[in-house]
Amino acid sequence: MARRQERSRRTRTAGPGTGARSLADLPTGPVPTSLATAELRAHDSGVLLLLDGTESSWIDLADPAHLDFEYHQQMDAALNALHGPGGAVRAVHLGGAACALARAWDATRPGSSQLAVEIDALLAQQVRQWFDLPRAPRLRIRVGDAVAEVPRLRAGEWDVVVRDVFSAGEVPRTCRSPGFLGGCLRALAPGGLYLANTSSVPRAAAGADLEAAREVFGGLVVLADPAVARGRRRGNLVIVARAEAFDGSETQALDLAVRRLPLPVRAWAADDPALPRP
Repeated sequence: MARRQERSRRTRTAGPGTGARSLADLPTGPVPTSLATAELRAHDSGVLLLLDGTESSWIDLADPAHLDFEYHQQMDAALNALHGPGGAVRAVHLGGAACALARAWDATRPGSSQLAVEIDALLAQQVRQWFDLPRAPRLRIRVGDAVAEVPRLRAGEWDVVVRDVFSAGEVPRTCRSPGFLGGCLRALAPGGLYLANTSSVPRAAAGADLEAAREVFGGLVVLADPAVARGRRRGNLVIVARAEAFDGSETQALDLAVRRLPLPVRAWAADDPALPRP
């Protein structure tokens, strides 16, 4: 589901990398994990992680701050617009994979403390071996199911909760229920942000995800390509939510921030009729 920037990407043969890991050290064939089969594809200075053939993470070995997936760029832009750039954050990432967003925030927001929750135990171990991920306490990786781990998060502790959990290309029902989202809300500090990646299809499932978020959070904005928001193209919707409503200036700041991104996207009000419904 992740959409990447269209740039020149030539597959590299194994050789010295420019990051903390060498491309020559990475596996060249399929690698079994606890729940899937992983594959690494090297492109220029980056590595694309696929799980069962689906693009899952992209790591730039030369530049930890570089985010290649469009929805990661949107989440980063939302955090910058609403919390300002450069400041340390306490962030929990539900769905870890290669921890690309956490790695980027560690680079751009020094002093951050982050937790990634990853259900695949072997994958969590492998990405530590493959990539130059920050060590604890900068980034902790906890093996567990997000549904079970959210109630364990200390209330009011986190500035950001990122939900990026998929199974067979869809957000599991258990991770888009009002109870689950309520747990995410309880974990947030005052003014904290809930940033969720959801698939635009099936349309009814995306609508149910948005409806549950509307019920739980006081403020909600959706970031999306117009074609994706209207159901004309498959893609990702990014939910930006918090306990308090967003005022007009904040919504405008979000819209301006994402319009500056390389690929076309805009901010949508929670009640916009173009957005999917259950």
